[in-house]
Amino acid sequence: MITTESRAEHYRTVFSNGGQRAVADATAEHGGAGAGFRPHELLEAALATCVNMTVRAYAEAHGILVGEVRTRVELDRSNANAAVFHYGVEIDGATPEEKERLLRAARACPVRKTLARAIRFEGPGEA
Repeated sequence: MITTESRAEHYRTVFSNGGQRAVADATAEHGGAGAGFRPHELLEAALATCVNMTVRAYAEAHGILVGEVRTRVELDRSNANAAVFHYGVEIDGATPEEKERLLRAARACPVRKTLARAIRFEGPGEA
């Protein structure tokens, strides 16, 4: 569970999982100070970190020696009917065959599976 607390600075928000804390903020052109992650960047980060961890866990579990794993995610909201997550994964040290296996594993990351489902909201004022 994530909780948030607003700060005196316009739109700055501290969020926490109960142990770790980080800051979100709007950009200057949207009234913030740009002093933290934008909310859509946090969505990108959730997918990117999950893909990265999934690749590394799969490599470890299957004895595939890899160096650094770099994952890039960009959320495209230009289509009014769909949000598209464009992503790429770079894996140092993997053979082409291993990389193919690791990229298949990346597609099974839990956050990607969650984002691919139908989503609904339950909260104050929701019917």
